[in-house]
Amino acid sequence: MGNPSKTIGYFAMVALLALLFGGFISLYHCFFTSFSSQLLLSRNERIYHQQSIMTYRDVLGTALSKASMGNNKTLIIAVVNKAYVEQDVKGDPTTMFDLFLNSFWLGEGTRSLVDNILIVAVDQTAYDRCQFLKLNCYKLETDGVDFGGEKLYMSQDFINMMWTRTFFLLEILKRGYNFIFTDTDVMWLRNPFEKLSNDETEDFQISTDEYFGDPWSEKNRVNTGFFFVRSNNKTISLFETWYGMKDNFTEKKEQDVLEDLIKGGIFRDLGIKARFLDTLYFSGFCQDSKDFRAVTTVHANCCRSITAKVADLKKTLRDWKRFRRLGVNSTVNVYWNTHEWCLESWDNDLI
Repeated sequence: MGNPSKTIGYFAMVALLALLFGGFISLYHCFFTSFSSQLLLSRNERIYHQQSIMTYRDVLGTALSKASMGNNKTLIIAVVNKAYVEQDVKGDPTTMFDLFLNSFWLGEGTRSLVDNILIVAVDQTAYDRCQFLKLNCYKLETDGVDFGGEKLYMSQDFINMMWTRTFFLLEILKRGYNFIFTDTDVMWLRNPFEKLSNDETEDFQISTDEYFGDPWSEKNRVNTGFFFVRSNNKTISLFETWYGMKDNFTEKKEQDVLEDLIKGGIFRDLGIKARFLDTLYFSGFCQDSKDFRAVTTVHANCCRSITAKVADLKKTLRDWKRFRRLGVNSTVNVYWNTHEWCLESWDNDLI
């Protein structure tokens, strides 16, 4: 046998090395496991963050898809704020928004169209009201700008809100959607899609304050409270040019700027085929339809305040119900009530 002391020393050395190696393995395992867990957690956090951003960005896309008609990417868009949806508990509880929705109920062939309206709310009250009514709703963020109260016609807030709307509609076109845009002071008495042209070469069909008999004449006075637009490169360029003029005409509303562009030949320059809608079908307070059997929409244009619009639109719906009660073969002539409140709104700030 060899030296016993050397043998003991050898085994002690082996044991020490084994202990050190085992400790190293344990430390490595703990470190690697912790590092892997942190790496996995960090990766999962990044994925969650990316998904959150994508979800936020796609809220509008989801809303548009839900409201569109089948696979043809066509829908109806209406913009509302607090002043149009909030009921006056001390006075008349009927709101402009109530009348707008009621017209779909009272109209001919219009009830199902409610499913295809995207209500764009520019403040929380309007969004809450929309959600309460279980409609298709989208909250338009306006970077801290307060669009909640009534924006009196041609006030600076009114002009700013109209331009915000124009920019939003440009975004819809860029996403490939065709749409009817409608103000909520437009009463839908019949299905407009049955009166609008189905010719896909017609890019833009817009209502008029005054219609002079020719659907192609640029002398017709346009109204941007109701129009149908097809999404294509030409209409996207139109809306980009239109919105791009915002800072050049700070005291003009977007409708006036569009009229200037039309007079300047923008439809011709962009190759846009535009139809101006006959007030026989798409009427308003500026120029009433002369035929109850043909009228499709009634717009409370040529009116300054919400109070006046609500009062006169109530009379409009009463006139419509009176007409509907007549028999098909009735020869009784039905006439619209005069729009007294709206006429007085230009001279009376309290209306």
